[in-house]
Formats: sequence, structure tokens, C-alpha cells
Amino acid sequence: MNPSLEIRPAKKSDEDALWAVIEPIIQAGGTYVFFPNSSKEKMMGYWLDEDKNTYIALMEGKAVGTFYIKANQPDLGDHVCNAGFMVDPGQKGRGIGRALGSFALKEAKALGFQAMQFNFVISTNHSAVSLWKSLDFQVIGELPDAYRHPVQGLVSVLIFYRKL
Repeated sequence: MNPSLEIRPAKKSDEDALWAVIEPIIQAGGTYVFFPNSSKEKMMGYWLDEDKNTYIALMEGKAVGTFYIKANQPDLGDHVCNAGFMVDPGQKGRGIGRALGSFALKEAKALGFQAMQFNFVISTNHSAVSLWKSLDFQVIGELPDAYRHPVQGLVSVLIFYRKL
């Protein structure tokens, strides 16, 4: 992990910094299901919801990424977690996604989860697909035409899984 990268739990007071990372990603489309014009209020309500453990990544005091971990299912399925990740598009290629992914795997285990599952990785998001495979996740399913890509039309979504 980059020694200047600080990863810590996010707080309500981090909303502006989180939004600075999240807004350009959802506006661009192609990697998340949210409408490109989704409001800050909507996204902060989702990203910081009480069902999630949300984290922020900072370099030199500036937000460069964020992720959350939550139970994938309630009750008898709550030993498997789900997670969502976003990295500032201007920071691409600096290893931040890998650092967040590696940190999240350790954190999820510390939180008591036994496995991590991603329910909706868009198949054309090659950076994410490559990253998760390199971190020993397996593709366990594919949903054809499950995502309306803003440029490519209907594309498949992959389901990833990894035991912790």
C-alpha cells in the first residue's frame, strides 16, 4: 500500500469529500447502476447508510477513494459481505483500487465476515474485473444484458466471490 495513503472510517463530515469522488464516476456512467444525474443527497444516503461500514481513502488530505462493506443478505446470510468501491478517476493507475481492495478484505475478516461477494460488476468495467480476479475472486455467475451501458447498450454483469 502507498505509504501516503490513509484509509479510515468515513464520517458524516466527509460527505463533500466523498461526493467529490463519487459524482464524476456516476456522471460518467458505465461502472455503477446509479442514474448519472443522481443527487448528492441520494448518493450520500446510500453510501453512508447505517447498514454499511464506509471508508474514505486520503492522500495528502485529499479524498482519492472510498468503499463500503455490508452484509450481502440479512440474518442467516449475514456471514457473507458485499462491498462497493470508487476511486477518483484522476488517480487511476496509482494502485489505490488495489490498496482499497486489499484493505477491505482484511477489514471484512476483522468484522467477522467469512466471504465477500460482488453482485453486480459490469463486464465492460475491465479495470474492476481485472483487479478482482488478481485478488483471487472467482466469477461465479453472469447475468446477460443486466446493465444498460450508456455507450455500449445492454451488457452482462458478473458475480464475484471469494472466501476470506
